[in-house]
Amino acid sequence: MKKIFAVILFAVLMTAGAVQAQTKNPKVLIDTSMGQIEAELYPDKAPVTVTNFLEYVNNKFYDGLVFHRVIPGFMIQGGGMNSDMQEKAGRSPIQIESDNGLKNYRGTLAMARTSDPNSATSQFFINLVDNPFLNFKAKSTAGYGYAVFGKVTKGMDVVDKIAQVKTGNKGFHENVPLTPVIIKSIRVIK
Repeated sequence: MKKIFAVILFAVLMTAGAVQAQTKNPKVLIDTSMGQIEAELYPDKAPVTVTNFLEYVNNKFYDGLVFHRVIPGFMIQGGGMNSDMQEKAGRSPIQIESDNGLKNYRGTLAMARTSDPNSATSQFFINLVDNPFLNFKAKSTAGYGYAVFGKVTKGMDVVDKIAQVKTGNKGFHENVPLTPVIIKSIRVIK
C-alpha cells in the first residue's frame, strides 16, 4: 500500500512539475550596443501583446533597430526605427491590453502607440521610473494608458546607462540619441 501511495505521489509531483514548467513565463535577451537586458514576459496578463512581440522577436525584426527616443526620468523607446530614423514597416496594429492589472512601474516593458489606443505594432518602451499616469484608468481614448507586458529581470544598469546618453533632434524626431543605441538582437532565452 505504501509503495502504491509513493508511486501515485511521485506521479502527481511529476505532473505538477510538468505543468509548472509549461506555464513559465518566456524570457528575452535584448542585446544592445551598450550591454544586455533580460526581460520576463507575461502572456497570462497580456496574451495578444506578448504573442505579437514574440512574433517580431522570432522573425528577427528588431535586429539592427535602435532605441530612438530616450528621456531621462521617464523611459527609453525602441523597436521601430533604424539609426537613420527610418521607420521599419511592421504588421497590423494589435488590440490594447492595458486593463490587465500590470502597472507602468520602473523596469516594466510596455507597448508604444499613437493617440489611438489600438495602434501598437512593434515599438516598445522600458519605464525608467514609476509612471502612474501611463496606467489604465478607463475604457476611453484618454483612459486606456499603455499596455505593460513584461519586466526587466537583469540589466537595469544597462537601461539606466542608455537613459544617460546625449540626445538631440533628428528631423522632426526629438530626444534621439546622438550616438545610436543599437538593438543588435532580441532572442527568446530559456
